[in-house]
Amino acid sequence: MQVAALAVAGVFLLVGVLGYIPGITTDYGEMTFAGHHSEARLLGLFQVSILHNAVHLLFGLVGLVLARTVGGARLFLAGGGAVYLALWLYGLAVEAIDEEGGVNILPVNSADNWLHLALGFGMLALGLLLSNEAGTGGRLDSPADRP
Repeated sequence: MQVAALAVAGVFLLVGVLGYIPGITTDYGEMTFAGHHSEARLLGLFQVSILHNAVHLLFGLVGLVLARTVGGARLFLAGGGAVYLALWLYGLAVEAIDEEGGVNILPVNSADNWLHLALGFGMLALGLLLSNEAGTGGRLDSPADRP
């Protein structure tokens, strides 16, 4: 569980750093601080902004800190998965309502939405299914012990 959380946190840190590198991020000169008007694209696909990249870095740092314990790793993975599923729903709502409207405060596009869906389910699955024996703070049991 902790290794998975470290790996996921490392990926978020890497993505956060790559978002600030011209060439890896296309249209780097068109990057805005925040909002959906940023034309910068990580790997030419995923719409990013300065704040968006900073959030990836912060999310990765939080993951590194939480991965020190099994319970923290579970919280990072399952909680982060829930956050990314919420971002996926937000992205769907923005696409359905009006991508250029005031509701779209984050730089998300269709590629981001698919990535958020995969991240959400992947992190949630890792957090909930990877280690069923530790990290809950309760007594360890087996299915035979349950009523």
